[in-house]
Amino acid sequence: MKSNFSELQLRQLDISLNRWRSADLPPRPPSGWVKAIRESLGMAAAHLAARLGVTTSTVTRLETSEADDTISLGTLRRAAEALGCELRYALIPKQSLADTLENRAMSLARQQMAAVSHSMALEAQSTSRETVELQTRALAEELLKGSRRALWRESSEIREPELPAQ
Repeated sequence: MKSNFSELQLRQLDISLNRWRSADLPPRPPSGWVKAIRESLGMAAAHLAARLGVTTSTVTRLETSEADDTISLGTLRRAAEALGCELRYALIPKQSLADTLENRAMSLARQQMAAVSHSMALEAQSTSRETVELQTRALAEELLKGSRRALWRESSEIREPELPAQ
């Protein structure tokens, strides 16, 4: 049951994030959104400062910290509200989460199979490239069926599973 819930959660999050990934959002202005919106509204830094209950120099530091990527989300949220905006925050994966898991499983499977293939070649028991690829894919599928947390452990922490039977 837990596995079904994890799969459902993954699919739902992928669908939600895909909307963000496919959105044609403009890049952040070099000076930051706070300053760009404030200036577009014709609002002086002193007026934003009054709305935030801070000094004008604090607004200047806030705008600089946004442009420098050092602003906190809480501060950015308060500034957005003072400008009549809302802050929407998301981490947008470059590919689907399912693809990320599959790629990670294949990477681990290739690492494990490379070690096994090397040992077998040293013992003059090497197998064809096609057989190794089939075994690698089967191993990746087994890794995906297991704990997702195990996919992110360092190679030295991972116990090598049994090779799938041919």
